[in-house]
Amino acid sequence: MASAGLRDAPQLPDFGLLKRLARDQLVYLLEQLPGKKDLFIEAALMSPLDRIANVSILKQHEVDKLYKVENKPAYSTNIVNADKAAGRTRKYKIIFSPQKFYTCEMVLEEEGIYGDVTWDEWSFYLLPLDEDIISMELPEFFRDYFLEGDQRWIGTVGQALHLLNSLFGPFTRTYGMGQGAKMVHELWHEIEEDSPVDTVGQKPEIGHIFLLDRDVDYVTALCSQVVYEGLVDDTFRIKCGSVDFGPDVTSSDRSIKVLLNAQDKVFSQIRNEHFSSVFGFLSQKARNLQAQYDRRRGMDIKQMKTFVSQELKGLKQEHRLLSLHIGACECIMKKKTKQDFQELLKTEHALLEGFDIRESVSFIEEHIDRQVSPIDSLRLLCLLSITENGLAPKDYRSLKTQYLQSYGPEHLLTFHNLKHLGLLTEQAPGETLTAVESKVSKLVTDRTAGKLSDAFSSLGRKSNFRGISKKLGLIPRGDGEYDLKVPRDMAYVFSGAYVPLSCKLIEQVLERKSWLGLEEVTRLLGGNEFVTELGKARIVLVVFLGGCTFSEISALRFLGREKGLRFVFLTTALTNSARLLESTIEAKA
Repeated sequence: MASAGLRDAPQLPDFGLLKRLARDQLVYLLEQLPGKKDLFIEAALMSPLDRIANVSILKQHEVDKLYKVENKPAYSTNIVNADKAAGRTRKYKIIFSPQKFYTCEMVLEEEGIYGDVTWDEWSFYLLPLDEDIISMELPEFFRDYFLEGDQRWIGTVGQALHLLNSLFGPFTRTYGMGQGAKMVHELWHEIEEDSPVDTVGQKPEIGHIFLLDRDVDYVTALCSQVVYEGLVDDTFRIKCGSVDFGPDVTSSDRSIKVLLNAQDKVFSQIRNEHFSSVFGFLSQKARNLQAQYDRRRGMDIKQMKTFVSQELKGLKQEHRLLSLHIGACECIMKKKTKQDFQELLKTEHALLEGFDIRESVSFIEEHIDRQVSPIDSLRLLCLLSITENGLAPKDYRSLKTQYLQSYGPEHLLTFHNLKHLGLLTEQAPGETLTAVESKVSKLVTDRTAGKLSDAFSSLGRKSNFRGISKKLGLIPRGDGEYDLKVPRDMAYVFSGAYVPLSCKLIEQVLERKSWLGLEEVTRLLGGNEFVTELGKARIVLVVFLGGCTFSEISALRFLGREKGLRFVFLTTALTNSARLLESTIEAKA
């Protein structure tokens, strides 16, 4: 199985420290307002807050009532103005998380309550979701930075790295790829210089750090996930490390919220597995559990007492989790069968390999005409565009017209956004993949290639998947059928059809300890690669700016087992193809 034992793996740091720091700071802020208080919480902060400080902790610090807030400025204004009109005198404090921006003060002034409130910051940058996953819970980062060009979150990521470096560093070597990664790196070092932390004599728990922009690899984010954790996310939406399993999973009339992490003994063994292997494992697990229950039959009273006090509770918990994951698998199977998932995967693999393109276009047209799903149709269009260096003008116009007729003309803005991001573009008249590769190849061999304009770098980054795929060997060419139960490389996370570009880059750079030998690949990706300092380390922090998928996490966990490394993932938010594309849509479908 893909989750075979770790080979001489180093121990991970205790990231629970980040939770304790965030909780202590929140408690300090609450104590600044003595006495009973009501707490109004932004909807998006509810789940992260619950992971840091639950209701009982808030009650201990005199929080009387909790309210969920949807419309932030208007709600604050209404409360303050209503109290003024009624002649009530109260203290109001706004806590901004993770930080306060200048625009926050402008909004308070516009709303006319600037002089009535005090404010503070809760520097809640990092939420550990599991032993090796830390999320900044900033899903807006992707749209704000890559689409709108808003750089405000760059500083937030820099502050987060400064905190991690002070607690678990010093980081001895830094690699990066992408314009955002470069900006974060530079800002982080400015913060380090302005607020130096004494790490002399401190043994680094994390040695290497790798920063990566999401736009370096859109293809991986657009592919259908087939590892168990990725499928659970695609089907049920994992939110803040937990998932709500509805009645169709629980086989009852109620939903259950389940925390998905390494503490779940069943989930931890199947999370990184290809879905085809999961049912077999769960069946064997059920037989093993039954065998443990059956041991009771031959026990005497003393043995039974020991069994009940020491083992029974754990077995019942494991049985409950096993039932839930079997229910989740059955639900996933039903949905994927209904969606003709195998045909969808076949089309994706054909696009990745560059075969049967006309057949793939026909499948996409049928998908659009049947109005299966606006997001899935967009995903296939974007995958076609990126792998084919943009769509031929005739195909672009035809597919765009069909999409707008099926899903509505309001998506014209969506097409504009996708074009701006380089996700769905139209080839210039007469331009083909070969022609562009030829141009780029000439430029790459030119000594002045490093001085290419940002515009051309952007074009190169968006247009050269086929060339990058060949140079990095992203499409495995092994003989015979790919064994998904005993995978030979990271391609197993996509059924052996494709090695995630982001993960392959990380593997290559770590092996070479630099970008040397990858010059042509970095040119095709638009440049902005960097590396600093020297040092050895076996724990690598990978920072994804714009979101990370569970498939990438599974692939790098596999690589870590193969190389005797441990990867820690810091992401602005966990993402998948649906979340990524939903952030580009102006009118929600």
